[in-house]
Amino acid sequence: MKLFVYHTPELTPKDKVPECAIAVDVLRATTTMATVLASGGEAVQVFSDLDKLMQESESWPAEKRLRVGERGGAKVPGFDLGNSPLDCTPERVQGRRLFISTTNGTRALERVQDAKVVLTAAFVNRSAVVQYLLEQQPETVWIVGSGWEGSFSLEDTACAGAIAQSVKAQTNLSLDELAGNDELISAIALYVQWQDNLLELLHHASHGKRLLRLNCLEDLKYCAQTDILNVLPMQQEPGVLKKVP
Repeated sequence: MKLFVYHTPELTPKDKVPECAIAVDVLRATTTMATVLASGGEAVQVFSDLDKLMQESESWPAEKRLRVGERGGAKVPGFDLGNSPLDCTPERVQGRRLFISTTNGTRALERVQDAKVVLTAAFVNRSAVVQYLLEQQPETVWIVGSGWEGSFSLEDTACAGAIAQSVKAQTNLSLDELAGNDELISAIALYVQWQDNLLELLHHASHGKRLLRLNCLEDLKYCAQTDILNVLPMQQEPGVLKKVP
């Protein structure tokens, strides 16, 4: 098994896809997706285009859907939710499909949607993702950070490092055997540096600061928790993720 880390979707190779791709958007799309499915949501369907989201979601009964829209960290006017995982309580999402479009996370998923297996990861469900990798042993794995509008994000790369470090700790693979690129080694180093204080790392991150300006401290606290949800979101058809039974 070779793990590759790409800080943003734009940095992934254009002429190939991996056996397994893992999209990461800690603040907050993939944290929200894990929370929705852990809370009984029927599925999460992702869109980069808001108009397409509205059109597609119209075919679902109002009581069976939730429209989640975020741009620049703020809720899109007219949508049900604004990408805060704290809003995704069982009472709110049980049995419903979440139609979601965010600034960065949905772009990462669209970039890797042709991979044989597509998962989403955040700190909150790291252990479930690692367990899948250890059981299935895919030959090539891309961990793709969403970044922020094409630029590097501390939190996504740290999460990639958290996944890689856990895989390394639970296998006999050396770092050289596991690492597919230099970025993976740097991601592990970043995570190891901050693993005991992830909330502080999120405070330093540019998007963390953006969310703090929007009074989202509780979101940061939630997103900084590791291994609290035993849920594995997996793509069932392009753009549609469901909880692995």
